[in-house]
Amino acid sequence: MIAVVKNTGGTNLNSVCNALARIGATFTVTGDADVIRTAEKVVLPGVGAAAHAMRRLNEANLVPVLRGLSQPVLGICLGMQLLFEQSEEGATPCLGIIPGDVRALKPSAPGIRVPHMGWNRLIDFDPDYPLCRSLQSHACVYFVHSFAATMGPWVKAIAIHGQSVPAIVQFKNFFGCQFHPEKSAKAGEVILRNFINMRDLP
Repeated sequence: MIAVVKNTGGTNLNSVCNALARIGATFTVTGDADVIRTAEKVVLPGVGAAAHAMRRLNEANLVPVLRGLSQPVLGICLGMQLLFEQSEEGATPCLGIIPGDVRALKPSAPGIRVPHMGWNRLIDFDPDYPLCRSLQSHACVYFVHSFAATMGPWVKAIAIHGQSVPAIVQFKNFFGCQFHPEKSAKAGEVILRNFINMRDLP
């Protein structure tokens, strides 16, 4: 069973659930620590501000729970950013699982707008990497964000938006998608299905 954490707030929870249902995943939406701890996998969705999401997780006493998980965890959009040490958005301490920070995107060239919103191509990914298996080389996914994680060895795929944007990350059993796989048509379905069907950590 997949535990979808409901405590980060935002508007993508229903979209994530609908996407999981489309691929036949068994899941429950929960803020119960015991359910999250014992789930086969955990999905951490989120849209909005880091400070608000971290406040909700702290109020639900889920921060130590999430930090202590050993099963595969997938953070989506803001949920991915929360895996890092801190966010420049409101100088917010985050979960501190991935040893990097989240910083504001900056318009770095004519035509580069913030937020980074819309379809963009995933590049520099290994087609044999478990989350990317069966992805086409020109796969496009849907982004909506104004902040992005720093580059590091945890980056498994990037997108270009005036700068290199970490699009897929992994640190130990924690995975993240900066984009919205639940809104990314076939490519997003492939990524979600790969996560759900994952048996061993890469």
